[in-house]
Amino acid sequence: MTAPGAGATAPVRGAPAGIDSFIRRAGKAVVGSLYGALRALKLYPVENAAVQKALADLVAAAGAVLARDHELTVRASGEVLFVNDARLRLELDSYAAFNHVLGVWRACGIGTLRVSAAAGPRDWLALLNALQRPSAAAPAERLEEVRERLHLAGIRPFELAAPADELDDEYEEEAKATSKRLYAQSVAVAREVLQSARVGRPPSLRKMKRAVQGIVDQILTDETPLVGLTTLRDFDEYTFTHSVNVGIFSVAIGKRLGLSKLQLYDLGLAAFLHDLGKTRLPAALINKTGDLAPEEWALIRAHPWLGVLAMFGMQGMAQELPMRAMRVAYEHHLRVDSAGYPRPIRPREQGLFSRIVAVADSFDAATSRRSYQPTPHAPADVLREMRENPARGLDPVVVKALINTIGIYPVGTVVVLDTLELAVVHAASTHPEALSRPVVRVVTDALGNSVFPGQLVDLNARDAGGAYPRTIINTVDPERYGIRVSDYFI
Repeated sequence: MTAPGAGATAPVRGAPAGIDSFIRRAGKAVVGSLYGALRALKLYPVENAAVQKALADLVAAAGAVLARDHELTVRASGEVLFVNDARLRLELDSYAAFNHVLGVWRACGIGTLRVSAAAGPRDWLALLNALQRPSAAAPAERLEEVRERLHLAGIRPFELAAPADELDDEYEEEAKATSKRLYAQSVAVAREVLQSARVGRPPSLRKMKRAVQGIVDQILTDETPLVGLTTLRDFDEYTFTHSVNVGIFSVAIGKRLGLSKLQLYDLGLAAFLHDLGKTRLPAALINKTGDLAPEEWALIRAHPWLGVLAMFGMQGMAQELPMRAMRVAYEHHLRVDSAGYPRPIRPREQGLFSRIVAVADSFDAATSRRSYQPTPHAPADVLREMRENPARGLDPVVVKALINTIGIYPVGTVVVLDTLELAVVHAASTHPEALSRPVVRVVTDALGNSVFPGQLVDLNARDAGGAYPRTIINTVDPERYGIRVSDYFI
């Protein structure tokens, strides 16, 4: 039950580099030790050596921060944890720890935990037992229950506070601004890359890699605002936004499947270039609004292998691009049963990266307005069809990973609540068993009056009586109600 290794955080403004480096390591160790101790207490009795070791690790991790900074504050803000106001960046090796601690914090209505230097193994044991004690109470009541149990046990080193909305709003605005800048830069790079490929100029691989690295880093930190921006789906910029959206969805799926950071970089780059072959097709064919003639359809079906040829033909690209990118360009329409295109000459299995990009590509294409699809399909309907229709030839495990990433009601879906309010899905629930209860932004009242920007509501939160105050009863077309979904993510 040892703590995970050190990770990275955003720099603390005005803090010396050494202090920031210390908080990166020590803060991550605190969260990892909390997770280890919570898990150990779930699995073993208190007397077990694993529990005692986990508690000792937790005391040591907390003590290291207290000895250096003379304070220890662990704060949850949205999907992010802060230690002494230093934001801890989510890395793959600490994903389980962060996710579990955030889940416990939310269930117990905790926004902030302050620890004094007097906290010993007995104190931590009392706190963790109180946090994990079964209860049907709402989070606000759970918080009072935990406080009362600690008070009766004579445990004094801890101060627990409810979430502070203004801190969540501050972080959300910062994350939205960062994601907007990153998304705009990525679309600009996609435009430059694809236009260069169309006229035969070698694109800048350095710019592509930098854009993909930004996407990976942001998704590992907090994927919600970046996934939210995929709802923009600009008709005039579809070719470029599609490449970026497929990259975002692919990396988010890859994170759920446990790929390493380097693998996510390769996956993002491959997704970025999956449709490169379309630059070798006539623009009139790509933008055609009517049905395709057989010979035109044959040309469309050639774009996977044309993409591979384009990569080999670009100066410097063949040597620097990972082979996976070429394989994804060739296989992303192949299907898991090899019944797609191009038809393989000999038996061939679609690679994992190709399966991931195929799912991301299918979802974004079906939910976007295009020249031959003036009315996009509702995201929830698309996910249902992807999940239930095996004829699509999509890997069911990857489809499930996408659903776990964006929920049964994907980000940007407009839903009707049983209160007759309309809401825009803001983020998937962090609880795997509650995918039908996402976080939503309520954008109208029960009479249909618009409310902007609207209130964020976690549909998985219960009231004092243990009931859900709001439940989704239907999805609706946002245009019917004059709602422009992208307004709530930019």
